[in-house]
Amino acid sequence: MDKLRTRFAPSPTGFMHIGNLRSAIFGYLMVKHQNGDFILRIEDTDQTRKVEGAVDFIYNTCKLCGIHFDEGPNNGGEYGPYIQSERLPLYKKYAEELVEKGAAYYCFCTEERLNKLRKIAESEKRAFQYDGHCKNLTKEEIEEKLKAGVPYVIRQKMPKDGVSTYEDLVYGKISVENRILEDQILLKSDGYPTYNFANVVDDHLMHINVVARGNEYVMSTPKYNLLYDAFGWERPTYIHLPMVLGGDGQKLSKRNGDASFMDLYHEGYLPEAIVNYLALLGWSPNSNQEIFTLDELIKEFDPKRISKSPSIYDEKKLQWVNAHYIKKLDDERLFEITIPHLKEAYDLEKYSEDWVKELVLLYKDHISYGKEIVEVTEMFFHDKVNLNDECVEFMKDESIPNTLKVFKEEIEAIDDWTVENIKEAINHTKEKAGVKGKMLFMPIRIQITGVMHGPELPNTIHLLGKDTVLKRLGE
Repeated sequence: MDKLRTRFAPSPTGFMHIGNLRSAIFGYLMVKHQNGDFILRIEDTDQTRKVEGAVDFIYNTCKLCGIHFDEGPNNGGEYGPYIQSERLPLYKKYAEELVEKGAAYYCFCTEERLNKLRKIAESEKRAFQYDGHCKNLTKEEIEEKLKAGVPYVIRQKMPKDGVSTYEDLVYGKISVENRILEDQILLKSDGYPTYNFANVVDDHLMHINVVARGNEYVMSTPKYNLLYDAFGWERPTYIHLPMVLGGDGQKLSKRNGDASFMDLYHEGYLPEAIVNYLALLGWSPNSNQEIFTLDELIKEFDPKRISKSPSIYDEKKLQWVNAHYIKKLDDERLFEITIPHLKEAYDLEKYSEDWVKELVLLYKDHISYGKEIVEVTEMFFHDKVNLNDECVEFMKDESIPNTLKVFKEEIEAIDDWTVENIKEAINHTKEKAGVKGKMLFMPIRIQITGVMHGPELPNTIHLLGKDTVLKRLGE
């Protein structure tokens, strides 16, 4: 068997989003599982959608995620260049070769004519398909138009009967009726190839033998295969990945949760956690394990365990995975993903650096992403706490006023403000007020912090400071 070679071929249209990154991860895991090559190719055939700096976003995202390319624009390789806009003469050559073979033809139809056809299709409530008007032009007519400089595109000549069939590693045997295949444009009038054509040419020339992509290409893959067949090239193995849907069951979009990798990264999600989560989005290991390092994923990955069903992007599950990684962080990395968010939200000038770090460490096991530190520590930066309905209801118990009164007296008596002395004050309150467990700790926590749950209570009280604690106990 030949060495596996696959590619990640994003378009430089902005930040990398969840679906695109997942495709890269699946392709990477698959080929690295078998010691294959992973290639980066930049698909910039649509120059109108190109975003300045987007290529750097792609590089940075992959680097942060631990995805390393064996070949690509940054590190070269035997089959470059790896940016499509630098390969234009190749596409023209191969498009003209298809014309000579009778598998493609010159189309001189104006935009005006095509727009009329689109309007007719729209009025008849059917999908637009080019009518093949230029398919039967004579050789003389074609040469005359070319000599006159009439703008043209090159279209693929599709069979109009029969069925095209291929095997997909995930979905099995797939058949598509040829009559629904449009004579797609291969080479545009500006000399740029279309995405579909450039992919076939580049995949062949770069010896790509496995193509992993979203299942939105399932029905158009016969177009690719007809091109391979026309050239006499070997078809690659196809792996079409299940769609990723939002929590509402609709196609993932910004409206229903489709964040870019950089959005998540800047909110304090860890790249290794994002990779871990996305690898399990549509693929399952041969065990109940859910937390994986990248090396473990490579060792475990089997494309035959990719699901056929759509996957639901669940932000809560991502947070659960990320929380596991946060708990394992060293202090400095934890400070990196949290403190900048605190600085943005609050004025930290009046707090010492040590106090801020102690606060972050206190909540290490209580946050699922870096920015969440702002929400959970809110009571430290505001004079008053606001109780939700559940807290208000709990505080109606008739024993609570006395418990808080006793605890306040114990706090007032503390001269040396230490965690140990605060623990002692809580124990004295237990004895004097005659309460324990939930009826001891919960009223104190709610009155002082405004929430029913949180980190170690004595440590929280210590960081709030004696003056703040007494003020809130007096309210």
